Amino acid sequence: MKKLHESGLSRAIRATGRVWIFGAALMAAGVAHAAPVQIQVWHTMTDANKAEFEKLVKQYNKEQDAVEVSVRDFATPQALQQAATAAVTAKKAPNLIQLQDNHSPEVVAEYKAIKPLYELLAKYPIKDATWFLPSTSSFTRDGKGRLLAFPYMAEIPLMFYNLSLYKKAGLDPNQPARTWQDLQGELLKLRDVADVECPYASSDQVEVHLENLAPINNQLYTSNGNGIEAVKGKPLPSALQFDILYMRHVSLMATWKRSLLLTQHTNDNTPDEAFAKGQCAVLTSGSGALGRLIAAKNLSFGVAPLPYYDQATKTPGKPFVSGSALWVMEGHPVAQDKATAEFLAWLSKPVVAAEWHQTTGFLPLTEGAFRASEVSFYNRIPGAQAVVSAMRAQTPVTARGFRVNNYERIEPVLSRELDEAFDGKTPPMTALNNAAAQARTIAQQR
Repeated sequence: MKKLHESGLSRAIRATGRVWIFGAALMAAGVAHAAPVQIQVWHTMTDANKAEFEKLVKQYNKEQDAVEVSVRDFATPQALQQAATAAVTAKKAPNLIQLQDNHSPEVVAEYKAIKPLYELLAKYPIKDATWFLPSTSSFTRDGKGRLLAFPYMAEIPLMFYNLSLYKKAGLDPNQPARTWQDLQGELLKLRDVADVECPYASSDQVEVHLENLAPINNQLYTSNGNGIEAVKGKPLPSALQFDILYMRHVSLMATWKRSLLLTQHTNDNTPDEAFAKGQCAVLTSGSGALGRLIAAKNLSFGVAPLPYYDQATKTPGKPFVSGSALWVMEGHPVAQDKATAEFLAWLSKPVVAAEWHQTTGFLPLTEGAFRASEVSFYNRIPGAQAVVSAMRAQTPVTARGFRVNNYERIEPVLSRELDEAFDGKTPPMTALNNAAAQARTIAQQR
């Protein structure tokens, strides 16, 4: 009888064990089925900025298990757009895509494949987000001030200068030139006293020497209030306003080129590398170059606003905010849209966004990100805090941005004409007139 009782007890224990194991298996299966929502981000970032973004993505994936972000990088914006077009056709579009500022963001937002960011945020708002640049309308906002894209890579053109070479030339590294005329005097000393073979180099030459020459000197770049005042349904302005200020500036740059003060100038970021290696003393480029420069070995540098002409204005103006942004793609399940919004909200967190700003040089996303930035970061780069803080001030009409139809096709034309003028192949005024005429024709095309 005892054996029977033991046998029954054993059977009960075994049965209970089987039930527990079966239940645990069901629970495990349930966990397995709760797989994270997958979203994709396609971008064209390079070097230090790419490394920082991918680092943040890995951090996000590690901190939570509800969403998994995968990243795909492309060598050029053209390669990305070509792949994105094919992906949209195949209904396999990424959730977020990086697009350069084409100075017609409303046109981009009209594409069926694009979901304006304000529509996504209406369903899944980013809590407590006070944007750093609420009044910037050229970059990612429409005429009503609504956000069309996530302004993650907003930047402004700056002047970078090598502290060591400035000291070698007997210049005060804490007082870089504020006007183009004063900069010429500094470049002469860098060339003749410090024996620098590359006194000045310029990346993004259209942005520096044409676009921002206007707002820095408190002037408009195009007609009709830089196109911001264009009424919906009417053509965007096509008249680029190249007046005596532009002739003076382009003539000066041609002189600098002949006298070996300006030795490198392109519309890409190639000169950034020469400055990072300590080969050039002064560089004008976008603030997004900061990531590469911070990562460079044995480089100490400061930053300053672009120079201005005191004959044109007593007080320099603010530059245009440009760069690129993350655009949300249409056609995804609700779960993926929600996950995309959650990822963007995480990128907007003050500590996360502050790290992005300090590592890359892109402008802070939010006021919280600006306040969370470390004082030590600004202290080790002379001038950095001043130029970023200046962007918080009220944006004047001249710096709100500009709209020009088909500008992505106009910009290469402007760059070629600058090359012709800087190299002395075409008189400055002729080059500017040629550029304006071609721009007018392209802007009028559908």
